[in-house]
Formats: sequence, C-alpha cells, structure tokens
Amino acid sequence: MSYFVTGATGFIGRNLVEELVDHRDGPVFVLVRRSSLPRIEALMRQWDSSRVQPVVGDLSQPGLGVDPAWITEHAGSIDHFFHLAAIYDMTADDATNDAMNVDGTRNALDLAEQLRAGCFHQVSSVAAAGDYQGVFDESMFEEGQPLPSPYHRTKYESEKLVRDEATVPWRVYRPAIVVGDSQHGAMDKVDGPYYFFPLIKRMRDVLPAWLPLVGIDLGDTNVVPVDYVAKAMDHLAHLPGRDGEAFHLVNPEPQPVVDLINAFCAAAGAPRFAVPIDRSVTAGPLSILPPALRPMQLVNAVIRTAPAQAILEQTIGRLGVPPEVLSHTAFTARFDSRATEAALAGSGIAVPDLESYARVLWTGWEENLDTSTGRDPKARAALKDKHVVITGASSGIGKVTALKVAQAGGIPVLVARGKDKLEETRTTIELRGGKAYVFACDLSDMDAIDRLCEELSRELPSVDYVVNNAGRSIRRSLKLSEDRFHDFERTMQLNYFGAIRLVMGLMPKMREQRSGHIVNISSIGVQTNPPRFSAYVASKAALDSWSNVVASEVIGNGISFTNVHMPLVRTPMIAPTKLYDKFPTISPAQAADVVIRALVDKPHEINTLLGNVGAVAHTVAPKAAFRVLNMAYHVFPDSAAARGKKSGGTAEAPAGRESEQALMANVFRGIHW
Repeated sequence: MSYFVTGATGFIGRNLVEELVDHRDGPVFVLVRRSSLPRIEALMRQWDSSRVQPVVGDLSQPGLGVDPAWITEHAGSIDHFFHLAAIYDMTADDATNDAMNVDGTRNALDLAEQLRAGCFHQVSSVAAAGDYQGVFDESMFEEGQPLPSPYHRTKYESEKLVRDEATVPWRVYRPAIVVGDSQHGAMDKVDGPYYFFPLIKRMRDVLPAWLPLVGIDLGDTNVVPVDYVAKAMDHLAHLPGRDGEAFHLVNPEPQPVVDLINAFCAAAGAPRFAVPIDRSVTAGPLSILPPALRPMQLVNAVIRTAPAQAILEQTIGRLGVPPEVLSHTAFTARFDSRATEAALAGSGIAVPDLESYARVLWTGWEENLDTSTGRDPKARAALKDKHVVITGASSGIGKVTALKVAQAGGIPVLVARGKDKLEETRTTIELRGGKAYVFACDLSDMDAIDRLCEELSRELPSVDYVVNNAGRSIRRSLKLSEDRFHDFERTMQLNYFGAIRLVMGLMPKMREQRSGHIVNISSIGVQTNPPRFSAYVASKAALDSWSNVVASEVIGNGISFTNVHMPLVRTPMIAPTKLYDKFPTISPAQAADVVIRALVDKPHEINTLLGNVGAVAHTVAPKAAFRVLNMAYHVFPDSAAARGKKSGGTAEAPAGRESEQALMANVFRGIHW
C-alpha cells in the first residue's frame, strides 16, 4: 500500500499519519509547503520512520502545486489519497474558508485524478449538516439544511465537490467536534470546548468548588477525541466495498452542553452548573412549536445579529470566547452513526465516555495551551530573556514551570537526571519559538552538582533565577523506619544537601552580576507537620531555615529567596500512594502558576491559608494540634510499600474509616496525610 496525505502537520493529519506508520506498510507521502519542511522533519523524527516522505506543494495551486515529474513517476501507485488540509475555525471569514476548504478540495481532486489514486478520502465535518432539524444519518447530504456560517457552507460545498466531480472512488468522513487525545490530552490549538477553558479556570481560581451555580439547558453537542477519529479513519479506509459512503465519526449519544461543561469543571476543580428545569419537563410543551420558534433557536438567532455580536465581543470576548462560537455550541441535528458503528464492530475502536478522559484534556490544555502567563505584562517584564535554572524539569511542576517561563519570554535551563525527557521539553519549547538549555545531572551526587555549577557559570551569560524543585518524598511512619535510616539520608541528600550545594555553587556568579533569586519548592508539611513524613518534612524545613539565614547575608548583593510551602500536587511523585487518588489536589499547572508568582513578585514566602492556620495552631495550641494529627495518623494507614509489600498502593482502611478519610482529606485540603 502507498498513501498520500494532505494536512499531515495538522492535528488530525499527524495522528492519522502516526496510525498509518504504526499499522500499515508502504510509503506515506505527505504534502508540505516548503516553509513548513522543518516542522514536518521534526514530526518525522517523532514518528521515527523513514517511510514518511515529504512532497513539496501548495494547497492553493492546481494539482496542489506538486512537481509534474513527481506526479508522472507515482501515477497509478497511490492506493489511498487522504485529504485533510482544511481550515477548522468557526471564526474564519468567507475568503479564508473558500480558499482552504473549497478551492483546496478542488485542487486535491485534481491531483488525485492525475495520480489515478485508488480512493480519495475526504475529511468533511458534521458541520455539512448545518442547522438541520432532527436525525441526520450517514446516507443524507442535500437536505435543504440552513448553513449559518462560512465554515458550515464551505464544509458542505467541499463535500459536494467530491460527490459530484470526483473521477476516482471516494469516501467521506464527518467528524464531530474533535478534542485532544483521550490518553495523553495532546491538542495543538484552542477550538470547540477549549474556548471556555479560560473561563472555567477563572471560576476555579475565585470560587469554591462546592458552590452550586445555576445553568440553563443549552441543547446538545457532540465531541470525540482525536485518537478515536484517526483510528476509525484508518480502519474504515481499508474496508473493502465501502466506496461512495459517508461515515459519521461522532459520539452515538448526544452530549448535553451543560454536562460537557460540568465534566471539565469537575476536572478543573471548579464549581458546577445545575439546571433547575430539566428538558424532560419542557420537551412536551415545546415540541408543538415550529423549530424556528423554540427557545434555543430564538436565542441563537439573536446571538447571530450584529448588535448581539458587538455586545458579546466586549463581554465574553474579553474572556477568550469568540462571539461567533457561542451560537454554535449546540447542534440542532442528531447524528445517526449506526453504519459507522457496524463497520467498526470487532475492531475495538469506540468512542470513550467523556468523563473518562475529561481530566486528561484539561491537563493537556492547562499545561500546554493556557497562554495567560505569556499575556501577563508583569511576567514578561520580569522573565523576558532571563535564564531560569529549574531542577526536576523532566516532569510535573518543573516541566510546566519551564513551559510557562518560556511562554513569558524567559530561557529555561532544564536540569534533571533523564536527558531524553529534558530534550523532549526543549523540543516543545523550540517548536513554540522559544529557547532552552538542557543539563543532565544527578542532584543527589555532590560532585556532579559541582560540575554542573561550573558548566552553568561558564556557558550561561547570567543565572537570574534558580528553582529548587527536584525532590524526594517518603511516606512512612517512624515505627516502620527504625531499621531504614537510609530513608532519612537519601531524602536529606537530595532535598537539602543537593539544593544548597547547587545554590552555593552558583552564588559566585550571582554575586558577580549582583542579582539573583532562588525559589525553593518547600511543602505545606513544614507548617502543618503531618504524620509519616518525618524524613521529607525535616529535609524541607532544613532548606527553609538555611535559606532564611543566608538571605540576610546576601541581600546586599541583590540576591533573594522565596520559600513556597506548596500544598499536595498531583505529580508522579505522589502516584505510588494510591490513597491520594481520592484526595483533593492541585494540578502541576496550578503549582507552576505559584512558582511564576514567586519568580515575578519575589515574596519571602508563599503560603496557603490552611498552612498558616497550621503554623499558628502549633504555636498557640500545640497539644490540640498534635491530638488532631494523631487522629489522622490512625485514620490514614501506612501504604503497602511502606510496610514492605511489593503490591504498592495503600493498605485497606479499617472498617468505617473511609468516611473519616474523606472528611479529613476535604477539611484539610492540600495536606499530604
């Protein structure tokens, strides 16, 4: 088999190419503009396949601008021609939509005809159904449906071109709203529900998660993850005898818009919406009205007027939600996908429930697509062109902090043991137009740290910030630690000795430049003293105390410290303790936002309210504080790993303890019990 793919650098396209590389044989030719060759070469390295071969061309040119000699050489040899290059943007204007979606399809058909392709696979969209009312099945196309936007119109017209003018066999795929990968959340642009994520983030940051909000029934929508779309297309394209058919790549069950928003609110830790009047109450009376007079249709009609768009631009538009998108959040049609489901039967390919991957999507956006740091003028002023040394930068807080520093124009200096992961992070930063350095180092090795400091001092023009983020956590009671003194030694070696060795090694450079700021990622445990963390909390307390003493000695050199008493963060470090799966935690991106604040504002400490309460309690009522902590000691058992069992995870809670665990975890949010 041989393949030709347009739009291979796009979101769906590169996922499809990956499927073809992984599961099919033969060359995969990908159309690419000459200016985009570096991007496709970077993707080819990720695919790790010499079978992917770039073909220089241009979507706007007849025959896609492909060299006639190449066409002559490959005519009759292309089994599958996938046309994915298009614009998927509700906010784009008529001219852009026409050029990309209609003219681009015409030019792709021209090339497919010259190549005598075995089958032309057109990626259309459910938008081709426009504002059709009722069930829209896969055999339907020209139903007189209203086409309310340039995007809807050109998706319809490009599919019509394929149906009416293709001289080679064809198949059509109509995805619903495509979101990120359901396994790891990868997404390359803000679209669909992602437009509402900044608003959800704002709600999370200013409102308590338990606060109920009043919502309204906004109708039904339909989203599918990109990995499902790519796998389904690959499978459907290779089925015999299905030419001339359209396939709906949709969720078989429509998803209420409010449920969709609430799934992402739950993933973010934001308050959720309740709909006081369920649609089951209103469906009967409203069903007698003509579709155009039903409330949702009337609301959409008003939203699409010029005055309403102007008002929305000055309100929700300032929160990052384009007014054009608001009137297209719901579908008037219900998409029947029974033919596609039957074609996929037995393949193991099916649409996962949104609830199973909503958090993955939220994390992917929060860590990679949230641009709030880059848009903050204060952050840009503080970090632009500054060198920020970040330890533990291969994952978790360190990695996301690096991405946010780069977003603000800073230059992350990535330090961790694993060089491969650091290189992946550097590649991500460079693909986004930033710059980063990579230095692999075992921060528990004092000699290695000395060599690192020499390298940093020699190779960097300045060391403006140091973020001591690398750390080791051990959760084990003293009773189980009496023959494990090495736990204390190892924790102290990395969390305390490693951190101060690094700062001491870089201090001459900072003294010379008469500036520098060190951010220590400490722990809320230093203030609250939770049981079973004697090794971890002691190492962080030592770093706090050392920094407080040294700060008074170097402030005259323009060097300062911030100790961040971080609450429990959902990172790989806490993953082995399965008990924490049920705990309220903050995300690595939320923690990274705190680190950015420490870098920009340079306060002496950053604490949580609960951490401050714990510190005060230990000062004014220590006996009462220790009794509460002793109760927690008995409520939360040692993990299986701490007890020396290979299964890992957490021991069975004593009977009746589950409710006590949940109560304490939620009352004392952020403390790692």
